[in-house]
Amino acid sequence: MGFSGRIAFVTGAGGGIGQAMVRLLLAEGARVVASDLAVPVFPGDPNQVADTLWCAALDVGDSQAVTDLVDRVEEEWGPIDFAVNVAGVLSTDTVLEMSDAEWHRTFDVNCHGVFHVGRAVARHMVERGRGAMVTVGSNAAGVPRHAMSAYAASKAAAHMFTRCLGIELAPHGIRCNIVAPGSTMTPMQTGMWADDQGAARVIAGQPEQFKAGIPLGKLAEPEDIAEAALFLLSDRAGHITMADLYVDGGATLRA
Repeated sequence: MGFSGRIAFVTGAGGGIGQAMVRLLLAEGARVVASDLAVPVFPGDPNQVADTLWCAALDVGDSQAVTDLVDRVEEEWGPIDFAVNVAGVLSTDTVLEMSDAEWHRTFDVNCHGVFHVGRAVARHMVERGRGAMVTVGSNAAGVPRHAMSAYAASKAAAHMFTRCLGIELAPHGIRCNIVAPGSTMTPMQTGMWADDQGAARVIAGQPEQFKAGIPLGKLAEPEDIAEAALFLLSDRAGHITMADLYVDGGATLRA
């Protein structure tokens, strides 16, 4: 798939989709920079101490920190050929409850973080005339969600930024795509459940919140989302850019 020996930069790698992404890239022979707010740990993974995995603490909302880490990787490890924006935070306040601080917190990670990483990595990729990026967004970017205004708006902004970045970088041979997950078995998802019936309610749908169910009758696993992102990064997707791939079991009734 074109990953062997090449460097991938992954944010939000401490768990869930980000951790699954790191493991898939390592399995394909990539060298991976795994970053998160706290240094990611991969227990029992021999790559943790090998030359193929660099784990780093990174606040993607901090523009200078992102630039510094990207530049350091380029100087000490080599050229970054792939970038995956997975870092994200959830907000479930209604608009009437929303504070300025909560709105800004959500955008700092979900939107500004994608901008910071995309700009920092692109500056190096353009010099080489190659590269691929994937933003892991959300199906909430394209479908209104009750009590998710900040989350949905920040993801929608990240989606459109990624597509705009894609059109600017296309002449340089750099592809930028989006994977939009639906409900996925991660701590972000399970943290919204009040009891052990949470999954069943999500799959069935919640009409009182104007939310459809999942036609495939199951929640995604982190690997389902990571596999889709891996494809879009790979040479097999060499003529795909600015695509917005919904991976949600049909929940939004769109591709």
